Amino acid sequence: MLLKRRPPRIDDRPAATKHGFEHLDPSALSVLRWLHANKVEFVLVGPVAEALRGRMAARGPVSIVPAPYRRNLERLARALDSADATIRLDGAGIDGGTDTTPTKLSADKLARKQLWTLRCGSHDLDIEGHVEGVPGYQELLYETTRFEPVADVSVEVACPEDIEQYAHVRRTGAVTEIVITRQS
Repeated sequence: MLLKRRPPRIDDRPAATKHGFEHLDPSALSVLRWLHANKVEFVLVGPVAEALRGRMAARGPVSIVPAPYRRNLERLARALDSADATIRLDGAGIDGGTDTTPTKLSADKLARKQLWTLRCGSHDLDIEGHVEGVPGYQELLYETTRFEPVADVSVEVACPEDIEQYAHVRRTGAVTEIVITRQS
């Protein structure tokens, strides 16, 4: 059996974090290493991005905005398939817990630019869709900072303003709008 073309799976073994990143969730680091091993290009937004930027109390899933070109989405779809990704339904399970539904994601489905809340084994991953008025992948790249929390794994992290904007859309479902009026 040829194993060369098999996508890397999520490695749950603890990784040695670099100085200053000891507070990061080991599960999040496993997901970041897995995405890097599968050569998926993305910008990190959400709670893990906040934690990388120094907010110690930030907890939650790894939230990414993937590069929208087809080869990248195909790599992401193959990686998700190899990790047996399921759709995560927060609050839909017994006693308000999390429930999951099996799914098979393709590059075409990922290109629809909707929010995908996924669970890969015991790891949570959110793939952010593009919302009008919120920066997409290209816009996010202009103001990202590269972090290397684990040896040989560098991650593009969105700027704090963009992280907050994605968090606001997640909480409210609406894009922030600034209205300037003149009074005469």
